[in-house]
Amino acid sequence: MADAPQNFTDMFKSLGEQLKVPAFDVSKIMEHHQKNLDAMTRSWQAVAGGANEVAKKQREIFEAAIKDVTAIVQEYKPGGSPQEALAKQSEFAKKAMDAAITNTRDIAELVQKSSAEAFKIVQDRMKESYDEIRSGLEKKS
Repeated sequence: MADAPQNFTDMFKSLGEQLKVPAFDVSKIMEHHQKNLDAMTRSWQAVAGGANEVAKKQREIFEAAIKDVTAIVQEYKPGGSPQEALAKQSEFAKKAMDAAITNTRDIAELVQKSSAEAFKIVQDRMKESYDEIRSGLEKKS
């Protein structure tokens, strides 16, 4: 008659005993993974904070653009010389181009800052994790 089937956990326990695998400290493993999850959460929060800053900046840009267009419409006076009209259009175009360049740079800096912060959090956790593993192995030696 065949032996009673073993459950999955018992099979791995038996295999570990046969291979003389050292016992695992489950609480240490759980603590390690909790630190990883905490670091990822902080990283995601940094990215989300950056996205909020970008959205805020975009809203400011939009409001400034509406203000500028409103001012131009209010200042518009039909007639006058073509040179005056061209000068005003050129002035507005220059102002709009300068604003676009500045705004693009500001948004790029916000994105870069939040990305760098998120990456640093993950990078620091990786270094810490490596140190934890190394110190755990050194204790066993």
